[in-house]
Amino acid sequence: MAGQQLEVLNALDVAKTQWYHFTAIIIAGMGFFTDAYDLFCISLVTKLLGRLYYHVDGSPKPGTLPPNVSAAVNGVALCGTLAGQLFFGWLGDKLGRKKVYGLTLILMILCSVASGLSFGHSAKSVMATLCFFRFWLGFGIGGDYPLSATIMSEYANKKTRGAFIAAVFAMQGFGILAGGIFAIIISSAFQVRFPAPAYEVDPIASTVPQADYVWRIILMVGALPAALTYYWRMKMPETARYTALVAKNAKQAANDMSKVLQVDIEAETQKIEKLAQDKSNAFGLFSSEFVKRHGLHLLGTTSTWFLLDIAFYSQNLFQKDIFSAIGWIPAAKTMNAIEEVFRIARAQTLIALCSTVPGYWFTVAFIDRMGRFAIQLMGFFFMTVFMFALAFPYNHWTHKDNRMGFVIMYSLTFFFANFGPNATTFVVPAEIFPARLRSTCHGISAASGKLGAMVGAFGFLYLAQNQDPAKADAGYPAGIGVRNSLIVLGVINLLGMLFTFLVPESKGKSLEEMSREQEAENEEN
Repeated sequence: MAGQQLEVLNALDVAKTQWYHFTAIIIAGMGFFTDAYDLFCISLVTKLLGRLYYHVDGSPKPGTLPPNVSAAVNGVALCGTLAGQLFFGWLGDKLGRKKVYGLTLILMILCSVASGLSFGHSAKSVMATLCFFRFWLGFGIGGDYPLSATIMSEYANKKTRGAFIAAVFAMQGFGILAGGIFAIIISSAFQVRFPAPAYEVDPIASTVPQADYVWRIILMVGALPAALTYYWRMKMPETARYTALVAKNAKQAANDMSKVLQVDIEAETQKIEKLAQDKSNAFGLFSSEFVKRHGLHLLGTTSTWFLLDIAFYSQNLFQKDIFSAIGWIPAAKTMNAIEEVFRIARAQTLIALCSTVPGYWFTVAFIDRMGRFAIQLMGFFFMTVFMFALAFPYNHWTHKDNRMGFVIMYSLTFFFANFGPNATTFVVPAEIFPARLRSTCHGISAASGKLGAMVGAFGFLYLAQNQDPAKADAGYPAGIGVRNSLIVLGVINLLGMLFTFLVPESKGKSLEEMSREQEAENEEN
């Protein structure tokens, strides 16, 4: 097959790891760093928004966001992300990766800044503005998923491609950490400058007026890393695979990659013309040929990402209960507004540091040795085991003496999500589809994941409520309880394990070999 492969693509496949690989990881990865910061930082400030805008005079507890407002504020960015993944994924195949890449970044910069501004003073107008801009922020973030993955896979060599794509995704971990650390710094600074009593001492004075700046600053800073990488994104040449296989411009592809790889590459115009005339590889996304060749693959990538994200995003439910249970976050009424931001940020940063970040980098280290399939299967297996181990003896874990054990088991679940399907579901769709549909198929797979995220974040918010209506959270109907919710999550992870068998192994193979793009041409020869 290599004999038939275009020289420019072969040169990329066999290239030694060079400086340009690392610049590509940083440029694509900073987008993910920003994505994670922007999506994650809202969870740090929702409690503060409740205190600022939904305070009830005489209430023994601080104000909280009503269920529907909370769902909108937390979920609107996920809706935007889903739409962005589908739209920009399709656009990346139509116009080229590079053209669309700058567009997503501009959208992220503008909407990060705008989400910290409000039109009007009332709770309704502030929340409406916040939700509007966070939807469009999510839309930009959504575009980054298929484009970053596709660009990295098309730039990488065969041997370390998995590690490079996973490294881009792993920048999410640093984005989460940065969000937590920045919130700690800002809340500490405001705490020193504007000291306030606890809510139970003085409900009004516990929320200083300056606290309104805290959440705005935290949200707006998300624009900085994106703005810093804009120039470098614009300087990146279009990927050779898009230029050669989709735009059919052999000369431009050879020229671009000669500069990047610093070697002379021959422009194989005749081969490109031959490829252009070959109609057997011109099938579209909705054709029977696509279904025959890649239908099961697309079902595999969409279903596994969907199932994983249900489990992954439901963690937000248990996090606050766990933090409160082990005393990392005391009762809300014993703190003032800014101290609460500090405590939540500190707790989430510790979780990110201990389980989230290491899991990502384990994947980077082992993905090209163990392969995608093995890591994904192993991850789903251990997530299933730990979810069931938390669920069946759930009453045992709720006793004060056993809480630390619960936290360890819980952290391990998410370590194996990140050293497992959370990373591999991002990597694989960028490797197994044809160049002209690669970005679209990755976008579809990622959007399916976001659908799972919504089910995980909101379905389980209602599902995990106490079975006794009197004990359910204010404004929520009775659910099936945390124990039964954990059992459901265990079953979901088990299904993820089964659907993994639909996904092919791409370790050590060229992208053209995986997508069978040059098969017809080889048969002719």
